[in-house]
Amino acid sequence: MTSWLRPNVADPVIDVAGKTLPLAIKRHPTAKKLVMRLAPDGSEIRITMPRWGQSRDALAFAQSRMGWLERQLDNVADAAQPEHGTILPFRGSELEIVWDETARRTPVVDDGQIIIGGARESLQPRLEKWLRTEAQPLMAADLAHYCCVAGVGTPPIRLSRAQRRWGSCSSSGTVRINWRLIMAPDFVRRSVVAHEVAHLVHFDHSPAFHALLGNIFEEPIETANRWLKTHGRTLYQYFG
Repeated sequence: MTSWLRPNVADPVIDVAGKTLPLAIKRHPTAKKLVMRLAPDGSEIRITMPRWGQSRDALAFAQSRMGWLERQLDNVADAAQPEHGTILPFRGSELEIVWDETARRTPVVDDGQIIIGGARESLQPRLEKWLRTEAQPLMAADLAHYCCVAGVGTPPIRLSRAQRRWGSCSSSGTVRINWRLIMAPDFVRRSVVAHEVAHLVHFDHSPAFHALLGNIFEEPIETANRWLKTHGRTLYQYFG
């Protein structure tokens, strides 16, 4: 588990493609080298480094890979406003948003469309609420399933609004899953839940953790990780 914290005023920032991005630095006790990633929403640069590392090392590391950072920032999707006639991803499929003032306020999925009535100006919050309502039971069922396979009790689950993490597991056992994963294919969402269940047994990323994850998740974990790496940022273009 890695806990990313927003940098304070003393921490470094770097200019990338005309944007000033803070460095979110995590000193990890088992890290042997510096590893850099861009946050899914493009809001910060995340660097994991050995415990003895210093902030200036992270800054120099980021500056030395400016070309990579610029390419990653180019891949961050522009914000998309869900409205009549636009496309909304749902469980890996694309649904056309159809607003009809005579339709029900609660969205209804029918033949590749999501039909919704009510006030047109409130489409965005009501569609987000609907997605979160759909996500809760699916993710709870995923959690119960993988806990059963792993032979552990099922802890509480909460939906997360995190801008930088797909899932987390606290020391108290509560599992949090990013609600945006309801827009991803089912196997991707399930892979994140399985990942957090494995952390209920191994609170690290040791070989034992990866072995357990491979045993409880029914598909190649690399495929799901690849989807998130390639497409995960697109889920942040909706709903801010």
